Order: sequence, then structure tokens, then C-alpha cells
Amino acid sequence: MSGYDTCTPGRVVVGVSGSLGSVTALRRAATEARRRETELWAVLAWEPPGGESAARRSPTPPQLVEEWQRTARERLLGVLDDVFGGAGPSGVPLHGLLVRGTPGPALVETADRDEDILVVGAGRRGWHRAFSGRVARYCLAHAHCPVLAVPPSPLEDALASAHRRNTWHLPLNVRQLSS
Repeated sequence: MSGYDTCTPGRVVVGVSGSLGSVTALRRAATEARRRETELWAVLAWEPPGGESAARRSPTPPQLVEEWQRTARERLLGVLDDVFGGAGPSGVPLHGLLVRGTPGPALVETADRDEDILVVGAGRRGWHRAFSGRVARYCLAHAHCPVLAVPPSPLEDALASAHRRNTWHLPLNVRQLSS
């Protein structure tokens, strides 16, 4: 008999926030779960406005905490519905999980089995990289299971480019639209 438990199946755990990067990671995680024939755990981490330190400094009425949880639940269910429709990913058991806390630590604590795979969006490319990808970097540095950092989709890059063009009031090159 081997020295480890072969009965404990791994899970595919993915961070979901509603961003384009997290949607790309969610789609990739569903593919991984299907390929591995295992469960998909979509995790949305949430914090009170101002973070946990602000919540500790001033007491928060329970009704307000319930409202924040409800909003987080609606966001998670909305993303899952947008990506998979009402049925969920075909052939994959799907679990949604809300965790109160910062995303990096919440994901690492959820993907706590050696057999798990943690899937996160890798953030933007280029000079934006310095200001994004904190969750992915945290997970890569602290997780005890394999981490799959999914790069942005081409659509996300195209949208970011259009946003920069609009921000700087640059003209649109219509020739690029037809190619």
C-alpha cells in the first residue's frame, strides 16, 4: 500500500470575480475539471467595503453584512449563469463557494489538498502587469497544489486596447475592424 490516500479526489478550484480574466479562468477550469473527471469549485472571495481592517475598527450591523453576502452571492450566480447557463458545465459537478476574505488567501485556503488544481486569471500583459495579477502571484507563491495561471483572452486585450484608445481620444483605424 502506498503512503498516500488515493481515495481523496482532487478538485479544480477557480477564483471568480466577474472580471474578463476570471471568466477566462473559469472556462479553462471547467475544461480541466471535465478532462480530469472531477469537481469544479468556483470561489468568490469578498470583503466589506474598506477591507477587514476597516470592519474591525467600526462595528458593522449584521443586516449590512448580510447585504454584502447577498450581493456577492448574486455576483457569483450571475457569472456562473452567464458562462454556463442554468445547467452548469456539461459533465462536471459544479460547486459555488463564497469566502469572506482577500482573494489570494481565500483561494489558497480553499485549494488545500495536494490533489487539487488552483486556476486563476494571470492579469494583464505589458506595462499594466506591474499593477495587476496580485492574486495570481500570491497563489503561485503560497499554494500547496499546482496552480494554473490563465493568460488574458485575446478579447480582453482587444477591449483594453479600445479602452486606452478612448481614454486618450485616439482615432479609430477602421481598416483594423475588417481584418
